[in-house]
Amino acid sequence: MNTTTIVLILAVVVIVSILLIVGSQLRERSRIERARRVTALEDTYNRTLRLLTELPGQYLNKELKLLIIRQMEKAAADLKSLKAGESAAQKVQQAAQLRQAAEAGIDKQAPVKVDTPEKSKHIQELLQVLFKMLESMHKARQIDGATAKKNLKYVLFLVHKTHADLHVFRAREHVKQNQIRKAIHEYHLASTEMNKSRDNPLAVKAIKSFRTRIDELEEAARENNEDQAATQESQSKLDREWDTFLHDDEWKKKADYDD
Repeated sequence: MNTTTIVLILAVVVIVSILLIVGSQLRERSRIERARRVTALEDTYNRTLRLLTELPGQYLNKELKLLIIRQMEKAAADLKSLKAGESAAQKVQQAAQLRQAAEAGIDKQAPVKVDTPEKSKHIQELLQVLFKMLESMHKARQIDGATAKKNLKYVLFLVHKTHADLHVFRAREHVKQNQIRKAIHEYHLASTEMNKSRDNPLAVKAIKSFRTRIDELEEAARENNEDQAATQESQSKLDREWDTFLHDDEWKKKADYDD
C-alpha cells in the first residue's frame, strides 16, 4: 500500500468522521428545537385555557372566547403535527368541544366579584395576557386590523373596570362602617378609572351611576340624621346594577366595542 493510498484512506476516514459529527450535531439541534417548540406550544395552549377558565364569566363575550379558542386550536394542531404524544390529540378534541360550547352559548361561567386586591391583580394579569395574545394574532395576520382594534379597546375597558370594581367594593365597606367621606373618595376613584374608557357607552353609564351615588352620599354626609334604611336601599340598587354591569345586553349592543 503506497503513501498516496494511505493518505486517501485517512482523508476519507476524517471526512466520514466529520460528517458523522456534523450529522449528530444537526440531529441534536433538531431535537432541542423540537422540544423548544413543543414546550412553547404547550405553554400557549395552557395560557389560553387559563384565560377561558379564570377570567370572570361576565368579561368574556362570544367573540373574545372564539378568538381565544382559535389560538388553542392552532397550538393543539401544531402539537399534533409534531407528534407530541397522546396529549396533543386530547388537546385537539378539548379545543373542538370548547368551540362547540362557545358557539352554542352553553359555556356559561358564574360572574366573579372583584372584592380583594389579590383578585384585582390576578384578573389584570390575565387581561394583559389576553391583550398580548390579540396583538400577536394581529401581527401574525390571524385577525384583521379592525377586529384587533375593537377587541383591544374592549380589553382596556375591562382593565379599567377591574380597577373600578375594587374601588366600588371598598366604597361599600366604608358605607357599612358609616365612613361616608371615604366611600365618596372610592367612588370618585372608580369614576376616574371608568373615565379612561369614556368613549365606551358602558363606561359613560357607570360614571353617571357613580356620580348619582356620590350625590346621595354627599347629602347623607350633610344630614347626619338621614334615614339609614333609605341609604342602604339605594346602595343595594347600585350594587345590583354594578354586579350585573356586563350582562346588560342592550348596552352591549349599543357599545359594540366603541365602534
